[in-house]
Amino acid sequence: MCTNYMQIMAEKALAKALAAQVRETAEEPPAGSIFPKRKAYIARNANGRRVIDTMRWGFPPPPNAKAPVVNVRNLDSPFWRSTLGNPEQRCLVPATSFSEWEGQPGSKVQHWFSIPSRPVFAFAGIWRPTDEGNVFAFLSCAPNPLVGAIHPKAMPVVLHDEDYGRWLEGEDAGLLAQPYPSQLMVADG
Repeated sequence: MCTNYMQIMAEKALAKALAAQVRETAEEPPAGSIFPKRKAYIARNANGRRVIDTMRWGFPPPPNAKAPVVNVRNLDSPFWRSTLGNPEQRCLVPATSFSEWEGQPGSKVQHWFSIPSRPVFAFAGIWRPTDEGNVFAFLSCAPNPLVGAIHPKAMPVVLHDEDYGRWLEGEDAGLLAQPYPSQLMVADG
C-alpha cells in the first residue's frame, strides 16, 4: 500500500501539466515527500473547469479502523460506491514518484518508482468534504511486474495523460483502474 509519494513541482507547472487552472483561494501545501494526513495538491472539476486545489490525504476510517484510508482497493465496496460513481468527487493526484517498502520490519528498504517520460503524472483519486475540510484518497490496483517484485499486493492507479478527462467525467471511469505498464517505469532503491 502506497503511503508516501513525492510531488516536487510548483503549482503553476502542475496546472499546466494537468490542463488545470490555479485557484485564487488554493493554499500552499507542503512540497516534497507527501504522507497521509498531510495536505497536497489535487486537480478536480469545479464550476465547469479543471482546477488545482489542496486537500488532506486520507478519508476518515470506517468503523473499527484507526488509520485514515489513503488507498482505495475494493472498488465494489459500498463504502466507496457513491463516491466513485459521482464524477464530481473524482480528482487527479499529481505525483513525481511514489514509494513502496520491501523487507521485514526493522530492515525494510524503501523503493521509489517514477516515469522518466513524464516529469509529473496523476493517480486516479477521489475526494469528499468532511467536518475538518476536504480529503482525498487514490485508487490502487494489482501491481505491474516492476512494482510487484517489491510490493506484490497493489500499486497506485497511474492514469495516462489522455485518460485524465475520462477519469474526471466518464461513466466508465472504473475501467481505468489498471496497472500502469512497467516498461514505462523505473525503480530506484
